[in-house]
Amino acid sequence: MKRPLLITDCDEVLLHMVSHFAQWLEAEQGVRFALDTGRFSDAMTLIETGEPLALDQAWILLDAFFRGEMHRQTLVPGAVEALGRIAEVADIVILTNLGSEAHPWRVDQLASHGIRHDVICNSGGKGSPVKKLARRRPSAVFVDDLPMHHASVAKHAPNVWRLHMIAEPRVASVVPMAEHADARIDDWAEASQWIIDRLAEER
Repeated sequence: MKRPLLITDCDEVLLHMVSHFAQWLEAEQGVRFALDTGRFSDAMTLIETGEPLALDQAWILLDAFFRGEMHRQTLVPGAVEALGRIAEVADIVILTNLGSEAHPWRVDQLASHGIRHDVICNSGGKGSPVKKLARRRPSAVFVDDLPMHHASVAKHAPNVWRLHMIAEPRVASVVPMAEHADARIDDWAEASQWIIDRLAEER
């Protein structure tokens, strides 16, 4: 029989991203990223003029960050230790919303922080890939910082437990718990026990 499964996001769950993205934008691109809005769509403004950055330009900058600046990202405290505890009772898959070309970059990046688990790249909602991954597992837990992915998993894989986690305090303080999550925990020391308890249960 297959083991239980943890399916976890990477950015703002295992690795800090938005604070480093904001620092790079300001230093290298002349763009201010407002961490305390809780939104991506209207959080960027041109420092010189104060004008909002067009959404298509924001996506271009985000892609540029992942292509050339991933080395800036830092480990979320407690993540490695928590994954070690969870790996004793379950398999772990990291489901990241990056293009397939980024797979080797993400694998190498995580390994440099001592995280060595299967990595799957994805585009769009995570419900369908989570449904496939959780098939024939006695139980599964999904962890992500974005409410849209909790809604997608609730729709496509309702038998999977859903934990909303935002590791960046400035974002966590302004974003409420995702409507479709089962719980909200932003600290790995507490989250690891919640995950282990859920993995021991069939939903």
